[in-house]
Parts: sequence; structure tokens; C-alpha cells
Amino acid sequence: MKKQELLIKSREAMLSAVQIYNNPQITFKAESFISLAVISWTYLLHAYYANKGIDYRYYEQHGKRKFYDRTKYGAYKHWELERCLNNKNNPLDEETTNNLKFLIGIRHEIEHQMTNRIDETISAKLQACSINYNYYIKELFGDEYGVDTQLGLAIQFSPINPSQEQLMLNNEKVTSNVKNFISEFEENLSDEDVRSPKYAYRLLFTPLNANRKGQADQVIEFIKPGTEDSEKLNKAYTLIKETEKKKYRATDIVNLMHEKGYTWFNVSKMTDLWKYELGSRESYGVEVASSLWMWYENWIPVVEDYCKRMNPTIKADSIKNGFYPNEIVSILNRKGFNKFTTNSFIKFWRDEMKINKDNTEYCYKMHNGRYVWSEDFLTLVEEFCESHKDEFIGDE
Repeated sequence: MKKQELLIKSREAMLSAVQIYNNPQITFKAESFISLAVISWTYLLHAYYANKGIDYRYYEQHGKRKFYDRTKYGAYKHWELERCLNNKNNPLDEETTNNLKFLIGIRHEIEHQMTNRIDETISAKLQACSINYNYYIKELFGDEYGVDTQLGLAIQFSPINPSQEQLMLNNEKVTSNVKNFISEFEENLSDEDVRSPKYAYRLLFTPLNANRKGQADQVIEFIKPGTEDSEKLNKAYTLIKETEKKKYRATDIVNLMHEKGYTWFNVSKMTDLWKYELGSRESYGVEVASSLWMWYENWIPVVEDYCKRMNPTIKADSIKNGFYPNEIVSILNRKGFNKFTTNSFIKFWRDEMKINKDNTEYCYKMHNGRYVWSEDFLTLVEEFCESHKDEFIGDE
């Protein structure tokens, strides 16, 4: 009974989210959609976990007894959406999970302060969220729960003209904290994830004159992928997109220099180059959000020239070839050894391996006083974790 009620409320929350977003009289669109969509997905995953017999309440285990966390009024504390997504039994694919984590991050920003006109900036993510929801409620609970027959496509009163398009692309009214979150979140995604329609669903609209009977009844004409018409459309879209200059993150530039053999080069040295040697970076890039600078292609030869000049002066102990302890811990955590900590690392090299850090092939001391550990040692740590899975893998 409870699972059925969760599903009903989940569907109603998502339908309400879409109805509010499509209402032309409401300006608080994206914010309302996100709040309701988060509730909708939370209930959906609660129903899924309940169906699988997975306890989605917060508790502490003492021996064989579970002590459940409760609100001050005595109700159980259930997992929020982010906790549902981070659970190893999460049934959603990676792109859908990324889409929801993006919306959760935006919700954290909008619940603490007012935002201005963010609808156009994140609308593709909201569309993907709706489509993903319809797919997964049917996939997990059956076609009869689908919401795709409930609401049609929103109708607009006017076409988008070129000036409006530029306003959307260069929207100065989007609150800086939201821009900052979007930039930081998407910087950690692969290009494949960002392009996935499960992360952001985009439609390209073009004026179309009806050439045959019946066609005039369609507001939108969908073109099948792989056809001649779709290839023409993709080429046109590519031409539009590539009028924008290619941009690079600071880490992209550093990686390019490492590939050329300048492994000593890092973000700090790049900052010294433009700040102290050149005095400015204005003609080499653009600030796309507060504290996020992107570099143009003309910056690469300047950096490479700097590396060629500086290379003979670089001392061996200033080159980092390996991993700091915290980096090794992060790598092992990403591989699933979520209980492996810095303290675990210290115990391994000191007690298990009995290594003298100042006299070993596995690490060396840099000019900044920090020890760097080799890739061979990382392999040893990983093998140790594999043989002690019970100790380093556990429920979050």
C-alpha cells in the first residue's frame, strides 16, 4: 500500500512540475519545477528500494540492532534524493544520475537566495529530467505508470527571433552563484556525458513551410536520425556552434604541456607567466563565470615557448612524477574502497611495508617538502586493498 502511495504522489509531483513550468502566467518556473521534480524522483526511488526490500531509513548499527534516526516529532528520517543516487543499488544510469545531481545542486543555490531568469539557461536539463522520469517509472514499475500521455508540448505565443537568441546565449541576468555551480559541475563531466540527451535534452527549431496536406497540422516535425535530412540539420547546427572560439581549462593546458614532456609545468607556473611576465591575460581567454577563466587556442604557443625557455632551469626535485598521499586515497575511494583513508595509507607504508621514506624506490621528497609516491607503489596499495576488501569496502 505504501509503495503504491509513493508512486501516485511521485507521478503527481512530476505532473505538477511540468504543468507549472508550462504555465505562461508563472515566472517562478525552473525553481518550482526543480523542487517538485526532486520530490518526485525521491518518492520514485523510495518506492523502488521498498520494492527490493532495501531499508532507506537512516540508522546506526550496534551489533545486530538498528537504531533509527528520527525527527524531533518521532518520524523516521528517510534518505534524501542524493543519498538514494549514491547508493550502490541505484537503478539509474550514469547520465540520468548526473542530470539529477545537477538539479540538486541548482536547488541548493536557489533555496538560499532569489534567482533571476534561469529558465532558458537550464531548460535542456529540465526537459531531460522529465523524459528520464517517464522512462524509468515505466521501466521500474510498468507502462501503466507512464506520464507521457498526460501532457502535450507547451505552445508558444511567438517565435524566437535572433535578438532573443542572443539574450538567451549571453544572459547577464542569470545569478552568478548559479553560473558558478553550472560551470564547476559540468567541468567534472566527460564530453559524452554533457552531450547525452539523458543529461540535457535539446531541440533545434527552424521555421518550416508546409509543402503537403497534413503537414500543416503538425506544430513540430520530427526527423529520423541517420536520414539525409537529419545529416543536413546536424551540419547546420555544427556550423552554428563552431562560430564560438574553442576554449580550454587551465588543466587542459597543463596536460598538453605534460604530453610535450614538460612534466614540471603546472597551474601555478601558468599563473606566474601571465601575471608577472606578461602582466595580463585579457587577449588570451575569457571569464565565463566568476573565478572560472577559459583559455583560447592562441594561449597554447605562448605557454609552450615559456616551457622551452624555462626547461633548462628546472631542478629535478621540483618535478612531480607520481601521486601525493591524498591523491592515492581519492583514487582508491573512486575504485570502491570507500573506507580507505589517509590513516590507512600511513599504516600500509609504515607498518605493513616498513618503508623508510628517505631511502626507498617508492617515493621521493620534492622541493616543497611533500613526498610523491610512484605508480608502482599505487599498484601495491591497490593490491593490498583488494586482499582486504572487508576492511576497506562498506556501506556509506
